Amino acid sequence: MFYHLFHYLEQFDVPGARLMDYITFRAGIALALSLFVAIVIGGPIIRRLRVYYAIQGGENQRDLDNGGKITAHTNALENIQFVLDNMEETNLEKKADVAKCLEKDRKSQTPSMGGIIIIISILIPCLLIGKLNNIYMLLMILATIWCGALGFLDDYIKIAHHDKEGLKGKFKIIGQVGLGVVVALVMWASPAIVMSENTEVRNPETGQMEVVHAPQVKGTQTTIPFIKNHNFDYARVAQWFGAKGKTARGLGWIIFACLAVFIVVAVSNAANLTDGFDGLASGTSAIYGVALAIMAYLSGNLLYAAYLNIMYIPDSGELVIYAAAFIGATIGFLWYNSYPAQVFMGDTGSLCLGGIVGVFALLVRKEWLLPILCGVFFVEAISVMVQRGYFKYTKKKYGTGKRIFKMAPLHHHFQIPAGKFKNVKFQKPHNAIPENKIVMRFLLVSIILAVLTFVTFKVR
Repeated sequence: MFYHLFHYLEQFDVPGARLMDYITFRAGIALALSLFVAIVIGGPIIRRLRVYYAIQGGENQRDLDNGGKITAHTNALENIQFVLDNMEETNLEKKADVAKCLEKDRKSQTPSMGGIIIIISILIPCLLIGKLNNIYMLLMILATIWCGALGFLDDYIKIAHHDKEGLKGKFKIIGQVGLGVVVALVMWASPAIVMSENTEVRNPETGQMEVVHAPQVKGTQTTIPFIKNHNFDYARVAQWFGAKGKTARGLGWIIFACLAVFIVVAVSNAANLTDGFDGLASGTSAIYGVALAIMAYLSGNLLYAAYLNIMYIPDSGELVIYAAAFIGATIGFLWYNSYPAQVFMGDTGSLCLGGIVGVFALLVRKEWLLPILCGVFFVEAISVMVQRGYFKYTKKKYGTGKRIFKMAPLHHHFQIPAGKFKNVKFQKPHNAIPENKIVMRFLLVSIILAVLTFVTFKVR
């Protein structure tokens, strides 16, 4: 809205009106505004969620026996220090058990659905600062609302109807598949979504490799690391099976649509699995947002795209504004979600974050970089699949199910000491690692993977 207003004021030579023409300026405003909005609205939303939680579920009560009974009837957080102070110092094991018990009570009483904070904090800056006639911005706003509504419905069913399963899995998949199909169809049909493929050729006169810019066309090219020129056209897959011309291009779009659906479903659910510790999903998502913002800026700039030999995507620079709002919203949410969390994002946030990352990568044609960039999401999802598959296999073969990890998703594996569960293949680490240290280490790994993602631009 403000972008179009300032663009109108340019004709009257209003001082500062041209600032809105600079992507970096608008991105900075969007980041600061989303961070401010998240912090300001976070408190009131959390208070309302607490009231709603208390009405729907009430507070948990637990009796703790330590020679005499100590009963926690109010908020568990208020009783942690009291219980621990009244236990004998020599009974360290019992104190640890009580602390864990009360920590579970704290988490059980912490309200969910905090993803509402993230969604609002993204949408407000995008609507105020972004170009609302830009197809990339419109698609990201659609993805945010779509995935947010899907996650909100899941959380609402869990809380209001006391159903732990929430929205049935098949309906979640249908919703995610629907978003993937819509994104692929818009990218195929919209005349505003084009690209220019950069290729390297050797100059016969100088003998040096030079970058040649192809005309702007609609196509199914994408960026793939570790191969020459970094570019790959999905239509080539159809050509391998004998298709040619328009048929090959049409099949290329079908292949791209299938991959788009897979990306949206996979990344969205992987983010949902990662959301298990305070600040883990929101922290990693903020890091991914920074990396995706840089990718969008590079892809939308002809000179930088040529230098890195990646595709030039006109008008995709507008995605930098969205990514800045995304970063500010996730960091602002960390204000309340860092350990010990005052609110959980729930599926409202986790499904939305994953869907945003997946759609964003598709729009900048960097979907094949997601396994590296979103390595934490990827490993968390793989750990669940491996755990379940190995358990079913061993139960069928030996009659007793065995596990690879002490618990899945993977972040819980590091929280449990060795020997706690039997029939576990990997018992290390032997000692339990505190939750906040696990989160910090996962964030450091995410930063390293984000850096390695950009390194792949120059590895051929």
